[in-house]
Amino acid sequence: MSGPRLLRSSAVFSAMTFLSRVSGLVRDQVYAVVFGANPAMDVFVAAFRIPNFMRRLSAEGSFSMAFVPVLAEYKEKHGPQAVRELVDRVAGALMAALLLVTAVVLLAAPGLARLVAPGFVPGSAKFELFVEMLRLTFPYALFISLASLAGGILNTWQRFAVPALSPVLMNLAMIAAALGLAPLMDGSIKALGWGVFAAGALQLAFHLPSLAKLGLLPRPRLDFAHAGVRRILTLMVPTLFGSSVVQFNLLFNTMAASFLVGGSMTWLYYSDRLLEFPLGMFGVAIGTVILPHLSSRHAATDPDGFSRGLDWGFRLCLLIGLPACAGLILCAGPLMATLFQYRSFGELDARMASWSLIAQSTAVPAFLLVKVLAPAFYSRQDTRTPVRAAVVAVLVNAACTVGLFALLLYATAAGRQALETTGGDWRAALAQIHGAHALLALAIAVAGWVNALQLAWLLRRAGVYRRRPGWGRLLFQIGAATVALALVVGAFRLLWPDWSDWAWWERGWRLAAMVGGGAAAYAGVLLALGLRPRELRG
Repeated sequence: MSGPRLLRSSAVFSAMTFLSRVSGLVRDQVYAVVFGANPAMDVFVAAFRIPNFMRRLSAEGSFSMAFVPVLAEYKEKHGPQAVRELVDRVAGALMAALLLVTAVVLLAAPGLARLVAPGFVPGSAKFELFVEMLRLTFPYALFISLASLAGGILNTWQRFAVPALSPVLMNLAMIAAALGLAPLMDGSIKALGWGVFAAGALQLAFHLPSLAKLGLLPRPRLDFAHAGVRRILTLMVPTLFGSSVVQFNLLFNTMAASFLVGGSMTWLYYSDRLLEFPLGMFGVAIGTVILPHLSSRHAATDPDGFSRGLDWGFRLCLLIGLPACAGLILCAGPLMATLFQYRSFGELDARMASWSLIAQSTAVPAFLLVKVLAPAFYSRQDTRTPVRAAVVAVLVNAACTVGLFALLLYATAAGRQALETTGGDWRAALAQIHGAHALLALAIAVAGWVNALQLAWLLRRAGVYRRRPGWGRLLFQIGAATVALALVVGAFRLLWPDWSDWAWWERGWRLAAMVGGGAAAYAGVLLALGLRPRELRG
């Protein structure tokens, strides 16, 4: 694709993703109003993180990063019959693997519960609920991974709308489960588990008509000896770790959060959901669009086109990431109060969730850059290099988590008091301290920056990227515009320091004024300094 087509495709994907994010926001608001932040909601968040981890691996990580480059190569160099054979055999292999994994998880759910949530005491009501919720939600991984196969095919044929829009079905199913099914089940959180199951089936079915129009509706064939399947498996094994470092960090933090005060997982969930707005709307869109482009440029032996595509992605990531970082940090409190602080979700919940949002937002530019840096390696079918960066990042996350918890317990008055009241039991002490969850978010942010900086250094060393002219001017423009945004939003925060006592509509118009004012300042300074939209076309 040319530069203008890259930008246009990203815009289409972002527009569709915006619809899914808005519906997802409504879904989360429904969660907050109906269920609030409590141990039962913590259980759902922890249980759903396991199939959601599989979704991130397939939809945005390992499988797509391995499958799309090989499919693009077959499309470029082989005929339609070879492409159909590849699709059929990949579908057969993926389905067989998913059925096996799903069966193992359903049978071994109690053991997996002890591993993923060690803070949930075996035999307790919380532990038993977690096991039941895991069995309800995990089949979603099977459905959504097959939907990811379909999405990868559609993206390779430049059909971005359906894969980007399908999460809307997920959100609608979950809203229906919370508002319709939960009352029939006496308000049980298990209603959300059944909603997850139904959502996966709906998302898979949504892709099938578009595949049929392309003549690529899979007819699964189990053939691990097929050259394309072997190539994908070879590429996929290292990417299972390398492309999903953030998800491994989130799983590790789920384990750590299970030791914290009740509600901690839910607070982290809500901050993560707001962080998904810039990452989902723009980061995933850019990464999804740029992977087939880079793969095709590599297959066509076009190093200049490959480098131009990377440069375009880096510019767009910084143009979006820096103001998003500043805006989320400054608006964290008002965002949580306006969107979620109603009925079951109280003022304490909003404040706690805003703390973790502030901590994790410091790495928004890094998270966005990884969406371009990782495909730069995978499009060249180099899946080993990013693993080194991922290993270091995961270790940094674990070390930061342990170190920050140790500082909290032994270097703060609240920590020392908690240790004293619990007789030196660090687990019980952590469960008494509100705000410890924000340290987990900070550890993820540090690991995100470590991952991005390492990938950038390794890419530069590989010599496949050549910086285009104008970077110094662009950085000055973005920096000045971000400062203007921060000044405007900061002025609004000083004008309206407390948001708890207002009605929803009063919070709403004030938040709109704050966000709109900051966005206008950012765009105005960019235009005043000479940046024009045509410069973003590549």
